[in-house]
Amino acid sequence: MGLLGMKYGFAVTGVVLFFMVNTVQSIGANWGTQATHPLHPSIVVKLLKDNGIQKVKLFDAEATVLNALSGSGIEVMVGIPNDMLSTLANSVDAAERWVERNVSAHVSSNSVDIRYVAVGNEPFLSTYNGTFQATTLPALQNIQAALIKAGLGNRVKVTVPLNADVYQSSTEQPSTGDFRANIHDLMVQIVSFLSLNGAPFTVNIYPFISLYNDPNFPVDYAFFDGYSSPIVDNGRTYTNVFDANYDTLVWALQKNGFGNMTIIVGEIGWPTDGDRNANIGYAQRFNQGFMSHMNAGTPMRPGPIDAYLFSLIDEDAKSIQPGNFERHWGIFNYDGTPKYNLSLGSSNSHSLVPASNVHYLPRRWCVLSPSANLEDPQVALSVSYACANGDCTSLGYGTSCGNLDAQRNISYAFNSYYQINNQLESACRFPNLSVITTTDPSVGTCRFNIMIQTAANQRNGGLSSEPLGFLVQILVFLSALLLL
Repeated sequence: MGLLGMKYGFAVTGVVLFFMVNTVQSIGANWGTQATHPLHPSIVVKLLKDNGIQKVKLFDAEATVLNALSGSGIEVMVGIPNDMLSTLANSVDAAERWVERNVSAHVSSNSVDIRYVAVGNEPFLSTYNGTFQATTLPALQNIQAALIKAGLGNRVKVTVPLNADVYQSSTEQPSTGDFRANIHDLMVQIVSFLSLNGAPFTVNIYPFISLYNDPNFPVDYAFFDGYSSPIVDNGRTYTNVFDANYDTLVWALQKNGFGNMTIIVGEIGWPTDGDRNANIGYAQRFNQGFMSHMNAGTPMRPGPIDAYLFSLIDEDAKSIQPGNFERHWGIFNYDGTPKYNLSLGSSNSHSLVPASNVHYLPRRWCVLSPSANLEDPQVALSVSYACANGDCTSLGYGTSCGNLDAQRNISYAFNSYYQINNQLESACRFPNLSVITTTDPSVGTCRFNIMIQTAANQRNGGLSSEPLGFLVQILVFLSALLLL
């Protein structure tokens, strides 16, 4: 399993034949919204269209996002979060209400081209310890029934985005693949249900995680430009871990009677920061390699692969429990600027088109005061507070800001907190330590961000300034007391 790249942890005959002839020609993208300063949905929709991205996968069914997609011609996969599975599994009425509010209303009167409902997101991750095993299939069944009742059973298909850890192989050869032993029977039930309803199997595959988890993993095997020690399996040659991982799933499906099951790669990508292997060079190499490779397919499944890049835009409010890289998967920065050249196989040539009509907060930053004493015991406490409530995932070994000196490290932490709090003067009142400057402190690859204007910070200017400044000083003081 070590070389497979896991992320952690129909009118039957006619439609099945339709799916077997895969005619996918364009890449999709995952659009997550866990950001402190998200781009307006209308700006993101224009960004998608300007870059020729014709499919988008969402993690929920936020009305403002779906409204922005109205009339866009972009195919949509809406999502149901894991925390809703229990409710939907135990109530047909709840499923029908969800479909009416989040699918029917947008399809019928809002011209949103919803093609799929993703029921849960990687619900069988090993790290969840079985939390969602009892509710995923019933929720899937109830949502399917609700779609049929709403007259959308043929137009909108259900699926469950699953992590690649739901299957495994006993050797490096994909042909030894099968579903994970502790969920084998459940997986067969789910696949059978999907097959009966002409729905696809959706899997998330992350070669990056192989490198992250295993320091001995062969780097070149994670990419698509050649590997000196390919794996040979029954005459099929594997020069990259994506193909091996994908075909392990194909074998698992085949062994259980579903050899022709349609597969969607729900998430695939490479982060650009937060780890020594998460950088611009590797991300460009991987994503461009995949774009060039996806139309060829795999040894077991030649032909175009239906896939969604993960992800479209960085999300600075995502949980970093899996790793600091979690906030840096986007092919675009938080403000919609491209991170690197990337040809998506559409009209964008080799350059991504940036977001338009993005407005920034004023050009000012919060940094360490020149008069500050680095020996001041408040320094460590203040930095800890700033990072806990800001975003310091670009600091550390091998990251974009990994070579900063002590002063700039502190400044980076202060500025992150300051920007996330909409540049409020009170958010730069670390006791006798911080000062506001109009000189950009960015250096080398390390970018000191200025946040963008959002509807929220334009409407109310963020948090009230005086209480926030007082709160910063009180919390730093309390932290100091805890260390006494």
